[in-house]
Amino acid sequence: MNLSKRSELRRISARGLRDYIRTYLLVCSLAVILQPLQVLAQQNSDAAKTSLQHTPTEPDGQHDFDFEIGTWKTHLSRLLHPLTGSTTWVEYEGTTVVRRVWNGRANLVELKVDGPAGHIEGLSLRLYKPQSHQWSLNFANSHGGTMSQPTIGEFIDGRGEFFDQETLNDRAILVRFVISDITPNSCHFEQAFSNDGGKTWEVNWIATDTRVKDESDQAH
Repeated sequence: MNLSKRSELRRISARGLRDYIRTYLLVCSLAVILQPLQVLAQQNSDAAKTSLQHTPTEPDGQHDFDFEIGTWKTHLSRLLHPLTGSTTWVEYEGTTVVRRVWNGRANLVELKVDGPAGHIEGLSLRLYKPQSHQWSLNFANSHGGTMSQPTIGEFIDGRGEFFDQETLNDRAILVRFVISDITPNSCHFEQAFSNDGGKTWEVNWIATDTRVKDESDQAH
């Protein structure tokens, strides 16, 4: 082999070595750069899994009415002729007793009040539906002896709102029942009707309950 060919081979060999070294260094650099990204991606993946595992579920409302279990003194105001333009209200005084059923998933309310307009005995069976997280309130009075159309709704931020559609004087109306101002020893109830699709409401039933302390409480 002549000298020129040897020189040419040495140049090719040196060039190949440089290319090999350059490629090796590039691979090492990429490994150093990509490693933190892989760690970050893994951390994000773990965080996403943890977030999914701890995603808050819809609140369980089966104990929404636990605050009301017990005996209450009731003051009731009732509009005699709703949606007629009448402003004649009558007052009643009496008691309300609320009992837990099905470990809180239902409760039974017994209302007994008296006033100038007469005597009212009412009963309300409240049933919790876990699939929708809503309550149905089913009311009956001793005069009629049958359950009315249930009002359906839920509690949000300590305020309960329940709605249904009924008939009054042969006209379809909307009914709204609200439970508010809840404290350990008092609560407020309002029923209202609407005959214009909910644009306006006329309140026709207002009840304020004050808890009656049992004998063990009174002893202290």
